[in-house]
Amino acid sequence: MKENTFYEKLFSAKQEIGKMSKDSTNPFFKSKYFDINALLEHVEPRLAQHGLMVIQPIEEDCVVTKIIDENGFGVASGMKLTMLSDPQKMGSQVTYYRRYTLQSLLALQAEDDDGNGATKQVKKDSRPNLNVNRPGTDVPTPQWNNILQGIDKGTVSSISDVEKYFKVDEITKKALMLALKL
Repeated sequence: MKENTFYEKLFSAKQEIGKMSKDSTNPFFKSKYFDINALLEHVEPRLAQHGLMVIQPIEEDCVVTKIIDENGFGVASGMKLTMLSDPQKMGSQVTYYRRYTLQSLLALQAEDDDGNGATKQVKKDSRPNLNVNRPGTDVPTPQWNNILQGIDKGTVSSISDVEKYFKVDEITKKALMLALKL
């Protein structure tokens, strides 16, 4: 009996993985994404049935996703990390890159709501006001924290990106300019 090649194993595993539903929601962009843990729970057993495994090391400032077989044959996909001084933000970036490199490497079928959402405009008069802090406090609003995370991840790169979803007053524009380093 002929032993399956790496790509035959991967093909069979992909057939079993099938289409997946994005199971988590990004509250800022109102988009859906795969939670990394749910993604791995779905994918790893199906790969293992075919003698394949996933590893996701960080190599030379890149998050690398590798699918390999017991003979060491495999495929890989990676994304270069941006250097951040905040360990929590770095951890979020690593998780984000792990999810997207695995999704890309397996060519998982899912609705492209990130791309679709970026092309849709919200009616200007239905946008809520964006406040940096909760009124009367120095406590940042959840929306502001989500925007800062978007800046760190590279999904928010301009004031226009924010104005698609929020009304932005002059004080908030100044805070955005500082956050965006404009």
